[in-house]
Amino acid sequence: MQDTQPLHLADECPPGGGFCRTHELNILLLAALYAVSRELSRSLNFNESLREVLRVLHEEAGLAHGLIGVVDAESGKLAIHTIYNPDGPNADSAQYGPGEGMIGLILERPRTIKLARVADEPRFLNRIRIYAEELPFIAVPIKVGGNLQGVLAVQPEAPEDGLLEERAQFVEMVANLIGQNLRLAMDVAQEKSTLLEERDLLRRTVRHQHGFDSMVGHSAVMRRVFEQARMVAKWNTTVLIRGETGTGKELIANAIHYNSPRARNMLIKLNCAALPENLLESELFGHERGAFTGAVEARKGRFEQANGGTLFLDEIGEVSPAFQAKLLRILQEGEFERVGGSKTIKVDVRIIAATHRDLETAVEMGDFREDLFYRLNVMPLFLPPLRERIEDIPEIAKHLLGKIGGDQKRKLTLTDMAQRRLASHDWPGNVRELENCLERAAVLSEDGRIDVDLIRFPSTRERGSARPLRTVPASSSGAAPGPAEVDINDPSLSERERVVAALEQAGWVQAKAARILGMTPRQIAYRIQTLNIEVKQF
Repeated sequence: MQDTQPLHLADECPPGGGFCRTHELNILLLAALYAVSRELSRSLNFNESLREVLRVLHEEAGLAHGLIGVVDAESGKLAIHTIYNPDGPNADSAQYGPGEGMIGLILERPRTIKLARVADEPRFLNRIRIYAEELPFIAVPIKVGGNLQGVLAVQPEAPEDGLLEERAQFVEMVANLIGQNLRLAMDVAQEKSTLLEERDLLRRTVRHQHGFDSMVGHSAVMRRVFEQARMVAKWNTTVLIRGETGTGKELIANAIHYNSPRARNMLIKLNCAALPENLLESELFGHERGAFTGAVEARKGRFEQANGGTLFLDEIGEVSPAFQAKLLRILQEGEFERVGGSKTIKVDVRIIAATHRDLETAVEMGDFREDLFYRLNVMPLFLPPLRERIEDIPEIAKHLLGKIGGDQKRKLTLTDMAQRRLASHDWPGNVRELENCLERAAVLSEDGRIDVDLIRFPSTRERGSARPLRTVPASSSGAAPGPAEVDINDPSLSERERVVAALEQAGWVQAKAARILGMTPRQIAYRIQTLNIEVKQF
């Protein structure tokens, strides 16, 4: 074994002329070095590139039986990674510990090893039995950032001819190139691993955020909605979500997608009422270059973007009859053409649509195609308005305050009286109006405590349907007259006094009291419970 010297590719021929073997070898090795660099830069598949490098060394540099071993970080041993042996097996499970054989010596002291003849070195193990004993042997360390990462070993095909030093220097160059590519491959693998971890974390986070178990609302009607959505999420069935504005139709669409087999692919959303018909067609189906003024390049539409995933079409009831026919075709056939194009494009997209309109009436009036309605209405989900599930208001308010408090970076609390004030409102804007109301109250609160005086509604939103109480005339049998007339709209009355007065006027029949107050039976039952009103029995 001896230390190597720099390779001089421009070695002069010996004095006296003659055949210059050194010069010829240097030209051969230079061409092989170029081929090696080309193979290493061709692909980021490092394992495939290593085998191609060993092939180049065999075919173009005369260095056969190429072997690349890598150091195991846990055991510290060197394991065979790649072998190029056209005449035999190309894989082996042999390992070398520090000091075992000539390759093991490199683990103890990373340096180049050159043997003029394998048989002359008693420590040569030849565990993989591919090296000829009468031929030379070269092994060099592969380093990354100064740390030993592996070994490159080869065997010249011809006996020692005095040029072993030049060949060893060439193998060192190749090992350096492999080390640089190994560093790049390690960086790419680390970045890929990090991205995969971030992707999986984001998927878990999104799945948790949009999971059915994390959705707010435990009234019986909402539990039925969640159960229906959970069941339909498993299949590719088209879903039509119906309900008033602000009831959370988009949240249900998110939950269905992220709990479906399509969750790994895109959820694309489009509000059909937000665009005119000509732009809506381009937005959904895409367009070709030059299809219209301003179309300087081809563009994919939402259907193509959602291929393999889900497309959420909000306010589907607002599209024109002409566009409904185009939409019906893709729902039936799963194919379409871009605007300005003639090529038919097939997509695999699940459709979730939503609307607040009465589509049955629209069909009767001729404003909505009947065949499109039946195509969309495969699995209808009806979201009740907030006024029909007032028992969910405290839980929804708590959730919204947590969200608002997170944005304001402080803790927000709601008093009991404020909760009762919220429960007394009709909420024509549903959950969206409730969120706006709470955010407005949070802005007005200096200490984060929201009391009843901060719960304010626009005048047009105040309950205007409460009916004035009427006196009950005395019966002809001379029974005592009913309770004195009370003006329920009197602002000086507390909510509890209003409810009690209505119950007394209705003879403590809750259904009648609900009609007097303009409420539903569910709403007045909830108020009796929250206001601790003792119901009289007759």
